[in-house]
Amino acid sequence: MTKKIAIIGSGNIGLSLAKGLVKADFAQAGDITLTRRNIDHLKSFAEAGFVVSNNNKEAVSKADVVILAVLPQQLNTVLDEINASIDSAKHLVISVISGVSCAAVRAKLGEDVEVIRVMPNTAIAIGQSMTCMASDNASAENIADVTKMFETVGSVVKINEDLMTSATALCACGIAFFLRAIRAASQGGVEIGFHADEALKMAVQTAKGAADLLLLHGTHPESEIDKVTSPKGCTIAGLNEMEHNGFSSSLIKGIKLSALKAGNLYTKES
Repeated sequence: MTKKIAIIGSGNIGLSLAKGLVKADFAQAGDITLTRRNIDHLKSFAEAGFVVSNNNKEAVSKADVVILAVLPQQLNTVLDEINASIDSAKHLVISVISGVSCAAVRAKLGEDVEVIRVMPNTAIAIGQSMTCMASDNASAENIADVTKMFETVGSVVKINEDLMTSATALCACGIAFFLRAIRAASQGGVEIGFHADEALKMAVQTAKGAADLLLLHGTHPESEIDKVTSPKGCTIAGLNEMEHNGFSSSLIKGIKLSALKAGNLYTKES
């Protein structure tokens, strides 16, 4: 039997997942319900065959899998709204909400409900997300199904739930950190003589090449760096200047602060 999926709060992450599931033939558009307060924003998805609705309770009652994709500050209201429609024997609940534990969701929906916590990043829009996943009560079968679901939009790694906030900082916030590094490299390119569009293209492709070297070779960054640096050379001179100015340290400190902030996005009070 084909499972019916309800994505509650169809913003960028929810819509990207919906498109990925259909593109990979994991689900048909007609089996996915997208909810949003203003369904005018979902017009193109309705035309593509998705079910669109502004009624969360009805969407949940017709679904087998419920994906919570609202903002943390909206979650308690939504959970109170759909609580009566949740059936622990039927529903699997997936939360992509930053800073919210599986236990916090069950506290609102019932202790018998299986909850899987998932943290994708915005590269989900192009099928290149780094998605982290955790659960404290889901069955092996449901874990496997959700892994397959999110592999349609990138890579998936299962981690302990106490590391999910850290995963938010490293993978979800991390997109912005690497983008800022590319931006900085392109600005350096302009200063040494390239036009802005040329410098950005060169920086982007160089960053992509660096990432692909690690992914395809399975090597450590330092071993690839060693291949580029030579005694008294220009690469090591540039690297050391960046390190003297706190390049690695500032990135580490930023990730640590983002992890701290990510853990405080949601409060249990309604």
